[in-house]
Amino acid sequence: MGKSTHFIGQPLLRQIINFLDKDKVLSLSRKHGGERYVKRFDGWQHLVVMLYAVIMRFDSLREIVIATLAEARKLAHLGVTTMPRRSTLSDANARRPEAFFEAVYRDLYATHRQKLLSDSRSGGTPKWMEKLQIIDSTTITLFSNLIFKGAGRNPKSGKKKGGIKVHKVIRALEGVASDIKFTSAATHDSFMLAPENFERGDLLALDRAYIDYGKFEELTKQGIVYVTKMKSGLTYKVVSDVMFMDQTKGMAMRIQDVTFTKKEKNGEIIVHHARIVTYADEEKKKCVSLLTNDFDMSPEDIIAIYKQRWEIETLFKQIKQNFPLHFFYGESANAIKIQIWVTLIANLLLTIMQRSLHRRWSFSNLATTVRITLMYYVDFQSFFENPEKDWQKVLLEAAEPPPQLELEF
Repeated sequence: MGKSTHFIGQPLLRQIINFLDKDKVLSLSRKHGGERYVKRFDGWQHLVVMLYAVIMRFDSLREIVIATLAEARKLAHLGVTTMPRRSTLSDANARRPEAFFEAVYRDLYATHRQKLLSDSRSGGTPKWMEKLQIIDSTTITLFSNLIFKGAGRNPKSGKKKGGIKVHKVIRALEGVASDIKFTSAATHDSFMLAPENFERGDLLALDRAYIDYGKFEELTKQGIVYVTKMKSGLTYKVVSDVMFMDQTKGMAMRIQDVTFTKKEKNGEIIVHHARIVTYADEEKKKCVSLLTNDFDMSPEDIIAIYKQRWEIETLFKQIKQNFPLHFFYGESANAIKIQIWVTLIANLLLTIMQRSLHRRWSFSNLATTVRITLMYYVDFQSFFENPEKDWQKVLLEAAEPPPQLELEF
């Protein structure tokens, strides 16, 4: 039997990091002080080793060191000329600024952004999807409250757990984070609503944790539309109220124009005019109220915009399920942020590759298969488009009768 039909002269990891420009990565490392006092383990090697670790879902520095030693020859061809010891990798995670890894992510996103749209556009996509951005946050729990201030207390011990909150903005047609901020778990989410982060005409889908009348009024003045879920107990004045009934005489939808008034600590009075769209959610068997500053779009579009917010929940779930964010390779804030940035880079790289395929893969299945074959010499496009091809070839060869020997007299 001959070589695999998927054979290629470089391991799958090389095909993944080919999306990164080594010279640019080192330039970004120097720009952010990542090469200061470094003798051998430069920013490129650090990034490659960390990508290898998070894709393989290693839980400790010991696992990373043993695995890199086992794959030393292959990694050397990827530019990793220094096999890191635990102390080397630990020091690099503590000292190399996490801003370098942030810069790599942002550059990678900007360079390959168009590829993320390859399978997102379709004839039935609403026009507003092109402007829709989804904002949400997720908290990654830490064991210590000393690094990032935690929120809430353990009901039994009364102790706080530390937590880092990852705030993300994703464009609905792309499915990956276009902007990311880190804060302690105790930080209120509404700081992400700064109008200068958006353009006139943008649509924002938010969770109710972002409700802030002052921010909402600023967005309205800048021509930015928001759609969020109502909190219970909000006080407002009803300007108009229209209810639509269904065939059973039950409420199908309710549209209210309302005014919110809030007095700030400095004495300023904020008045915000908005619309409440209440509809009957058949799946959840309850009424859902949405708040928006848009008075022109149909209620159906407002509901559809808010439902798109669940796409970012899917992204959070995808990252937490497929990458190691339960254990960290360092205890400093810098080391924790580096691991999260590298996880985001790995997620972005695999998403770019996923979008290049005609065959449909769920992200979890693709990430698992990549992890299994990461150091194999298989061509990504060939294998992931038709992984059964080699097995079909084996079956055909097994079905062929063995060649007959001819005797000469």
